Amino acid sequence: MEPEEAPPATLAEVRREMSCRVCHGDWKACRLATCPYLADVREWFQRQEPLASTNLFGASPPSAFVGSWGYPKVLAGPLVPPIREDTSMMDAPEQWVDRDVWDILRFRLTLVRGKAPRRVIDARSPDPILRTVQEGAMSARPIDTELWLWKKPQLESPFSARASPTGPSADIRKVSLAENPKVPRRVDYVVDDTDLRAVEGVADLYAHGVAQSHITRVFSVGLLGMGKRRTLVPTEWSITAVDDILGKRLMEKVRAYPWIGEFRVFSHTGVENTVAVLLAPSAWAYEGLEAWFPETNPVPAHDHEFFHGRKDYPRQLEGAYHAVRLPILEYLEKERRQAAAVAFLEVYREWIPLGVWRFRELARAALAKPPEKFPTLAEALAAMGRRVRVRLQNWTRQSVVIPYLKGQRRIEQYA
Repeated sequence: MEPEEAPPATLAEVRREMSCRVCHGDWKACRLATCPYLADVREWFQRQEPLASTNLFGASPPSAFVGSWGYPKVLAGPLVPPIREDTSMMDAPEQWVDRDVWDILRFRLTLVRGKAPRRVIDARSPDPILRTVQEGAMSARPIDTELWLWKKPQLESPFSARASPTGPSADIRKVSLAENPKVPRRVDYVVDDTDLRAVEGVADLYAHGVAQSHITRVFSVGLLGMGKRRTLVPTEWSITAVDDILGKRLMEKVRAYPWIGEFRVFSHTGVENTVAVLLAPSAWAYEGLEAWFPETNPVPAHDHEFFHGRKDYPRQLEGAYHAVRLPILEYLEKERRQAAAVAFLEVYREWIPLGVWRFRELARAALAKPPEKFPTLAEALAAMGRRVRVRLQNWTRQSVVIPYLKGQRRIEQYA
């Protein structure tokens, strides 16, 4: 893989994303039978007889999952629900932000994950199982898939730090597609181009309107990049890598645009999280501030960058940092404007770990709304304080970019 791979989830990120009064962040200890968040799901899950079979037939959303444990030898395979209804929603986080958490859990835990141990370099010369997984991942529509497993699937650890939950899993004996995948022409073209770097392939597909979840999927199963360097990329890493690649491309454009003319405030709440964004008339800068469980009066975690971006990985927000930066840059590129951005991320007690996608899609939903506009930073911060639950002082005390904006003087002040 040519671009820098997103680092694997650190223990701190896992503990934060998996925050739970039973497993205390140890996702390997999580079991459906004990998780207090999943009492209703457990009852529903036990009634699903098709999930207890070693032979499954259903319409994959389409979806595939590549694990990170044991890297560079990983477990890869398709996600197949044993149903033939419209399953496209099951792997389309772009459409989840206003859905009920129960709905998301229900259809994610319906997905049976087939697992086949493979070396990451096997993407270059796949065997029949991996080739079928790759072909299915290219499809833009649900595709009928038959999955034979060695044992009945078992639910072990449905949650991870960045990816969406998956249902029970088992080792694959055989997998086949019952129909031809519906592959978009541009996806087919980029996958066939073995002289195109992975970074360029990701950017090309995005520029041609391919859904980000689709780009991440073909990236993860090793279908992008120069032929001799293609590898399987763990799904968690590929999610953040694609966010980062696209964000850096947009940043190159945004830094050349004129500044916005006023302070703008946006916010959106969903899936027990809130993302609020402050844009300020300034050269490009970005800061993410993340607070968990407002009732505990938390001190937010924070990471930031100024005009030239950052060279190191954001160790406090990790994947959430890139997930929110991308929608902000999308908004500014669409507006043909430049700004400094501060993102306020809140996670509430009712949260269930569904993946880092929720920050990206909440930010997109917020920025799709008309903003509140203000002439001064003080007025914009006061409006922000009405949109978040954590005290404004907690945010500003941790921030680097807000004090920077307070110290800036606009040219009118010199008149």
